[in-house]
Amino acid sequence: MNQSMNIRIQSPSPSLLLPPAKCSSRWRCPCLRVQLETCASSNLSKMSLISRGSSAWCKIQPMFNESLTKMYSSQIEVLVTSRAQEVSDTPAVGDDKIGVLLLNLGGPETLEDVQPFLFNLFADPDIIRLPRLFRFLQKPLAKFISVARAPKSKEGYASIGGGSPLRQITDAQAEELRKALSEKNVLAKVYVGMRYWHPFTEEAIEQIKLDRITKLVVLPLYPQFSISTSGSSLRLLESIFREDEYLVNMQHTVIPSWYQREGYIKAMADLIEKQLTNFDRPKEVMIFFSAHGVPVAYVEEAGDPYKAEMEECVDLIMEELEKRRINNAYTLAYQSRVGPVEWLKPYTDDTIIELGRKGVKSLLAVPISFVSEHIETLEEIDVEYKELALKSGIEKWGRVPALCCEPTFISDLADAVIESLPYVGAMAVSNLEARQSLVPLGSVEELLAAYDSQRRELPPLVTVWEWGWTKSAETWNGRAAMLAVLVLLVLEVTTGEGFLHQWGLLPLFR
Repeated sequence: MNQSMNIRIQSPSPSLLLPPAKCSSRWRCPCLRVQLETCASSNLSKMSLISRGSSAWCKIQPMFNESLTKMYSSQIEVLVTSRAQEVSDTPAVGDDKIGVLLLNLGGPETLEDVQPFLFNLFADPDIIRLPRLFRFLQKPLAKFISVARAPKSKEGYASIGGGSPLRQITDAQAEELRKALSEKNVLAKVYVGMRYWHPFTEEAIEQIKLDRITKLVVLPLYPQFSISTSGSSLRLLESIFREDEYLVNMQHTVIPSWYQREGYIKAMADLIEKQLTNFDRPKEVMIFFSAHGVPVAYVEEAGDPYKAEMEECVDLIMEELEKRRINNAYTLAYQSRVGPVEWLKPYTDDTIIELGRKGVKSLLAVPISFVSEHIETLEEIDVEYKELALKSGIEKWGRVPALCCEPTFISDLADAVIESLPYVGAMAVSNLEARQSLVPLGSVEELLAAYDSQRRELPPLVTVWEWGWTKSAETWNGRAAMLAVLVLLVLEVTTGEGFLHQWGLLPLFR
């Protein structure tokens, strides 16, 4: 995952509409259903800023936060669909043209897209961290891994309709957000920028420049901040902004996380409450929050706030449910781990098995870190984890759909954007001269951890060697195997011969 560092992000609290596509019923996403509806206006939430250190949280009201003077200095905005809005329609407030940039991961839209999508993913140095000496092997290694993993990944995408619905959903979210802002008397263009697939962030930036946007709100569609998701996207934006005079002069602000917003919490509670009614005995259902995992080292050594934000998010949702007299048992686990390293625990699959052993008969899965349906909800949760649950003795299984275009959620995102507008450019101090980082830097007490000014690499995922048949020993065996692979790749590159060239995987090095 991320090759990043101890950065700290100051946190103000926290898509486009495509024609209805072939949408598998398994998506269970309300986005396309509400394309022609108007998002309900709501003043549900007050925006709070959260700064988190290693030991304490500090909640601050945004309008009076003096610590925001170090706020973000570059700017961005993303590509809504070119057909959705004309440049002449670029909204303005006074002399300013307002834009909102939604950031997301992206996903292959067809089976032919799977391998190049995986290549883009693994070519990111924040995903696969090679030693500095071997950085030149980043793309050859990404090519090798993407080709090797593509067949298995294609099976997964084929099972959910032949591609990811993420772009369609994000585009729909962008359009609904634009409508909600308009209803709240804020005219803005909303752009979508994906990290690893179309529309790429770079494409969105070009559209923003063409539209001559002057004020931009950057809104990652990840409720909780992590250096491996929002952090990676912001780091890319930083590199784009640094060398572009137009972007350097464009005022902007970033909403790094928004999991604590009242509207988001209420929307999640609404979905859970609704799904509980599908069980014969709703009060006996275990509410099972499943979040995407990150390596333990990101949290313990790099200061990633993801785990703390996730736990607080779950607590806030359960507090909201308790207000509605819903007092079900609940638990939180982490899914989607890869590689021979320690990830955040407990693991989703292990937890499901354990709950079955303890006699839990009804389980309601809640994909807590996702706001859109994609491969990890539609295939990993709906297929793999459901099968595991039934085999483990759990008799009744349910799953809360992703928020997608849920009106309360979209309306609250609009409120977050509106609340952030007074900060757009307000904290930028001589951007052109200072060339400050997009991600602000500061002390542990003031900023959320992600990178530091030195851009040091993340700490090793396993740091202690232990003799014997241990997890550490197995990890070091894995490292030895990786080193052997790197040596073979070096030989391939230097000699121009080998099985990768024979297979045509490294044609550039012939």
